[in-house]
Amino acid sequence: MRSPLLRRLGLTAVLAFVLAVFGFAPGAGAADAAPAALTFATDSATTTPGGTVKLSMTITNNKTYDIWFVYQTIDPTWLTTQRPDLKYSFTGCSLAGVSGDTSCSGTGPSNLGGNYGATIPPGQSRTVTLTLKVAADSGCNGNIGFYSYYYAEFGDSTNTSAGPVYTPETRVLCA
Repeated sequence: MRSPLLRRLGLTAVLAFVLAVFGFAPGAGAADAAPAALTFATDSATTTPGGTVKLSMTITNNKTYDIWFVYQTIDPTWLTTQRPDLKYSFTGCSLAGVSGDTSCSGTGPSNLGGNYGATIPPGQSRTVTLTLKVAADSGCNGNIGFYSYYYAEFGDSTNTSAGPVYTPETRVLCA
């Protein structure tokens, strides 16, 4: 006759085995965070002709080494390009810093990566905000959206790239 303790240990061992086989054991299947992550936000979901929207892009360093270099593009989505009556442009760029925002450059579909400033230490983020200006004679009732690809190099000589990463769409409403 088996003791109650042996039956419990046997049942526990069988349960642990089943959980491990099906991937439910602690830590099993836990995915590592991407080495770097690019996220977007807007200060408004809608605007009108003549209005502006702030498009913020934040890159976060999830590695244990500094990000030394970032290359990023930003381009309109296909649906945005199908509305020739939508007229807009990027008119400003700022980098959020501890002592306030500073101006940056590259406010087109070219290299936006330089705008993130100097190295980005592990666990930290940098946010660049572009000002999207909708022309006063722009068409209405359309969405303006963008997508981005990025490439980042780290202090340990590794790199990562990702995309497309999509921005929130901004709806242009008639006043």
